[in-house]
Amino acid sequence: MPLSTPFSRRLYLRIWLAVVAGIAVLTLTVGWAWRMAEEQKAQNNQPFVPPSREIALRDPSGQLLLRGMATRQPAEPGEGVEFRIESDTGQTFTLQMAARQPRGERAGGRPGGGGPNQGWTAFWTRPPFGFLWLLGIVSLAVAVGVYPIIRRLTQRLEALQRSVQKFGEGDLSVRVPEQGQDEVADLARQFNAAAERVETLVKSHKSLLANASHELRSPLTRIRMGLELMGGQQPSPAFREEILRNIAELDQLVDEILLASRLDAREADVGTVELVDLIGLAAEECARVDADLDVSASPDTLEVRGVAKLLRRAIRNLLENARRYSTGEITVVVHRRQGRAEVHVCDQGPGVPPSQRERIFEPFYRLPGASERAGGVGLGLSLVRSIAGRHQGTVHCQDRSDGEHGACFVLTLPLVPVAATASTNTH
Repeated sequence: MPLSTPFSRRLYLRIWLAVVAGIAVLTLTVGWAWRMAEEQKAQNNQPFVPPSREIALRDPSGQLLLRGMATRQPAEPGEGVEFRIESDTGQTFTLQMAARQPRGERAGGRPGGGGPNQGWTAFWTRPPFGFLWLLGIVSLAVAVGVYPIIRRLTQRLEALQRSVQKFGEGDLSVRVPEQGQDEVADLARQFNAAAERVETLVKSHKSLLANASHELRSPLTRIRMGLELMGGQQPSPAFREEILRNIAELDQLVDEILLASRLDAREADVGTVELVDLIGLAAEECARVDADLDVSASPDTLEVRGVAKLLRRAIRNLLENARRYSTGEITVVVHRRQGRAEVHVCDQGPGVPPSQRERIFEPFYRLPGASERAGGVGLGLSLVRSIAGRHQGTVHCQDRSDGEHGACFVLTLPLVPVAATASTNTH
């Protein structure tokens, strides 16, 4: 999970806090219930100390008849109330009051008991049974409160499990809903990204195999036809040249298919990564096809980190594509822009329509009207994009900046920092 994810969004923390909160509520409630039970038990066991209050008894005319301290005497439930009065003169009097009768008391009810079920209710509410009931209710409340959190988590995990199972059974289009910002959501996003990558690779390999079978069949058919036309005779120079051209086309096709497969497999070894002088590499390839190199806006060297043979292959493919369609000069411009190196390969051909500027980088794609006899198998530009991607770079097609007709392909690669270059040269 990314380190920038807020701590409050972590799933394990949320579950832990929910459990801790539930335990805290349960503990506080149990402690409170236990304390109440202990206090009630202590009150039942300690001796009863009746309180005393001063009372005055007067006749209808207001004359004082009796004044003294009245003390309530202990009595059993249902027996009424009794007071003991000690007057100022030292005499002792007793005041008795009958027990209060509840409203609607039915026949057969216990005196002052409120009905035949009161004893049973008091039995379950007295300690320790009242404490047990309270503990059970609180436990049920905690269980009900935690259940939605756990269930939501398990539902998302079950959805992820079903998607992984379908993906393993061959349904490469399956995806997982991305909900939330926790570890499960991050796992769903990573699964979707991996599934998208696998599906793209499988489709790419299927397309590669389907197109490769067609492209391999074409030169093989021409070679077979040429051999049949010879009829066992000595081949003429024209036939020999045609056969050699078809064999070279086959060799190029097999080489490009193998390279494309290695570039698609990220774990495949494609060469040693080192510092590469991009200007020197471009100069060598321009000399091979007689193209003009413009480095007037560049420093002495532009070094990038990568595989030299792959970068050479990318520039060579761009130059061969330009030579195949250009009717004039080919110009290569190498310069630095915003911390990145750019290689512009510009031709004077018919150009590329804006609607086709992305499709030309697809494997085995040719522009409408292009002929197989013009050379190339449709993998050159696709390889350039794969090589650029392996080096954290990009490639795209645009119009020429000088306004002339033709196309300009721009290969962009990250430059090596000056400090890293100096350190490498020192060692």
